[in-house]
Amino acid sequence: MYAITIPEPGGPEALVWAEVPDPVPGEGEVLVEVAAAAVNRADVLQRQGFYNPPPGASPYPGLECSGRIAALGPGVSGWSVGDEVCALLSGGGYAQKVAVPAGQLLPVPEGVSLTEAAALPEVVCTVWSNVFMVSHLRPGETLLVHGGSSGIGTMAIQLGKAIGAKVAVTAGGPAKLERCAELGADILIDYREQDFVDEVAKATDGVGADVILDIMGAKYLERNVRALAVNGRLAVIGLQGGAKGELNLGALLTKRAAVTATSLRGRPASEKAAIVAAVREHVWPLITGGGVRPVVDRTLPLSDAAEGHRVLESSQHIGKVLLTA
Repeated sequence: MYAITIPEPGGPEALVWAEVPDPVPGEGEVLVEVAAAAVNRADVLQRQGFYNPPPGASPYPGLECSGRIAALGPGVSGWSVGDEVCALLSGGGYAQKVAVPAGQLLPVPEGVSLTEAAALPEVVCTVWSNVFMVSHLRPGETLLVHGGSSGIGTMAIQLGKAIGAKVAVTAGGPAKLERCAELGADILIDYREQDFVDEVAKATDGVGADVILDIMGAKYLERNVRALAVNGRLAVIGLQGGAKGELNLGALLTKRAAVTATSLRGRPASEKAAIVAAVREHVWPLITGGGVRPVVDRTLPLSDAAEGHRVLESSQHIGKVLLTA
């Protein structure tokens, strides 16, 4: 088969389309013939040499894909060759075939194309696990989503609205904020022109955000704590603004607030399977019902993954960038 390899870390040109051995599904795994994969920030970091795959994972980038089951490994039940699926991966999505633990498979939702389904697993599992399983967002609460026009952001808006929360977003510029509004965002904040702490306070009569989903890390840490409501929960899932910041524990104590930081890729297969099962139970009905949809900015050939990385790094996209195999 062919896959995108990274012989040496570097810029987008470091991604090389090359012939590699076919993967073989092991115990409890299935072999998926890839139809499409999505581009994620983690893929960019891996290409740059900053985010290696966990032990035992495929060396090729790609944390989510869609496709058809080509073979079943030993001990797999509940799936058949030919089933159309999408999958949460530890790596290997940028390839014509990938071996996946059966617990990380999801059926392609009704009403979503096989290609579009590649935009779902990573973002849905990330949002559901952090906003709902860890931070316990409830109806009537306020959710602040940083990077509202990103793949994660566009899904977080929709899921927040689906459970009856008020959703605030930060994004860069009117076009991105307009798209966030179309998806249901109630409070629109241009981070280039406005202070999100002030804007959230105004919009909530000084209460603040009950849950904040943050991709920036250190750069936003102090302001995120100030923006939290009493009993608020800050979920950090990215470090685009740095890894080390100063945390005012006094402010956190006063608000009886919590800060969590999680990643999805390195979790044990059992934890990923539990998240995938929760997503299938709670989110898939929202997608099949048409209330929640994948947002796809553009689709490129898998062999042109370098261009997909350039698009993502330019931050000019809205939603997901997909690569078709």
